[in-house]
Amino acid sequence: MAGYRTDRVSEDIKREIVAMIRELKDPRVKDKMLTVVRVEVSSDLSYAKVYVSALEGLDTAKEAVKGLVSATGRIRREVGTRLHLRKTPELKFIADDSVEHGMEIFKKLEEVSEEHDA
Repeated sequence: MAGYRTDRVSEDIKREIVAMIRELKDPRVKDKMLTVVRVEVSSDLSYAKVYVSALEGLDTAKEAVKGLVSATGRIRREVGTRLHLRKTPELKFIADDSVEHGMEIFKKLEEVSEEHDA
C-alpha cells in the first residue's frame, strides 16, 4: 500500500516543481526549455531525486540544475506549502539527457520510415 502514496506524492511534487520552474527568475533556468522527466521519492518521503532534462542538450540541463540547486530552499518551501506535507522531502536535482536521446531515436525512426516509403 505504501507504494501508492509514494507514487502519488512523486507525481504531485513533479507537477509543483514544473509550475515553480516557470516562476523562477534565475537566468540559468528562466528561458530554457526544461522538462522534469521524473521524481523518485524515498519510501519514507524524506528525499526526492528530481531528474531535469532540456531540449537543447545535457550541457543546458546541467546549467539549469545549478540554478535549481541555488533555489532549492524556495522550491522546497513552496512544494511543502502547496501540497500540505507534514515533512517536505529534501530535493536533489539531477541533469538527465533522456529528452535529447528520445529526439535522436525519433529522428532515426523518421529516416527509416522515409527509406521504407521510398
